Amino acid sequence: MTEMPDQARSPWAVFLVFLRLGLTSFGGPVAHLGYFREEFVARRRWLGESSYADLVALCQFLPGPASSQVGMALGLSRAGYAGAFAAWAGFTLPSAVLLILFALGIAHYGEWLPVGALHGLKVVAVAVVAQAVWGMARTLCPDGPRISLMLVSACLVLLIPSAWAQVGVILLAGMAGLALFHPAWVEAHEALPIDIGRRAGGAWLALFFALLLGLPLLAAAFPSPSLELVDAFYRVGALVFGGGHVVLPLLQAEVVPAGLVDKDAFLAGYGAAQAVPGPLFTFAAFLGASMNSAPTGWSGGLLCLMAVFAPSFLLVAGALPFWERLRTGRRARAALMGVNAAVVGVLLAALYQPVWTSAIAGAGDFALALAALVALQVWKLPPWLVVLACAAVGGLMGA
Repeated sequence: MTEMPDQARSPWAVFLVFLRLGLTSFGGPVAHLGYFREEFVARRRWLGESSYADLVALCQFLPGPASSQVGMALGLSRAGYAGAFAAWAGFTLPSAVLLILFALGIAHYGEWLPVGALHGLKVVAVAVVAQAVWGMARTLCPDGPRISLMLVSACLVLLIPSAWAQVGVILLAGMAGLALFHPAWVEAHEALPIDIGRRAGGAWLALFFALLLGLPLLAAAFPSPSLELVDAFYRVGALVFGGGHVVLPLLQAEVVPAGLVDKDAFLAGYGAAQAVPGPLFTFAAFLGASMNSAPTGWSGGLLCLMAVFAPSFLLVAGALPFWERLRTGRRARAALMGVNAAVVGVLLAALYQPVWTSAIAGAGDFALALAALVALQVWKLPPWLVVLACAAVGGLMGA
């Protein structure tokens, strides 16, 4: 079905289209990109095949959640900056609201839930992260040098357990990529259908870096729990390469050691996040609603949600005017090859600590995690179904 030229040009129309996707898009970022292609390239014809491929390439190149960034860019092309916000809100709010409600349910009615059910959610996180590591390693670490970078990165992150160590490992891997890799030139082709000038793009990028560097200084100069949360979650959103599951170790390093969120609640929420549609970054809303001190509940959830996604908007709006030159640059792509290998290493380290060490306490837990991995990887069952099944089995095992 082809739309009339003037249809769906308002932010409200963009919001409704993305709200339907936000309610139905299960399966993670790769599946989300497939849903977007079917909706906006094949059905609505908002842009062509090559433009969409170029847009996906840009959002894979940038830190942050790739599928959400593609959605923001699509909304931007359709209805300007308001359209970008409408696309993000429609795609993100359904899962964010569900996860905040889950966090409030644990806080107020946790004694009604079987202890084993929450443990089952922690066990299914093992399978989900293992599947992510395997899939990303096959794609991003196909040769000896990148496998070596992955392993070195994992070891360093395990030996130096802090958020800044993870950031340092990624930066070092980028420099190693410059020295080790020599990718081929890429031909330029159809430009993206988005009208943002380089001056505006430069202003958005300047604001991105100003917040990244300035928020820690503000949080130190004016101590405030809200400002500290905004600083922590903005930094995570700005520095997560690979999106999706890679947000797990950075968020864990920010909130668990500081005692802001209990480790058990963290992993239970991460497991529950697999059962809702939309982007995995909405896990930040669960954490904000689960804080042990104010801001918490709805205010904490929405604050952390906005903070973790803010860098994505600034980067998309800022990088689009410069993308054609950047995507053909061999040095930029060589650095990205090293960064991607390190990202897999960071996630591999997270698979062990905290995911494995907190969830696998015996043979029964290992068997359940293995069955969940087979269900996801081999049987291709929907993630939400596997999550619910593990919670049910965990409840029976803990009864």
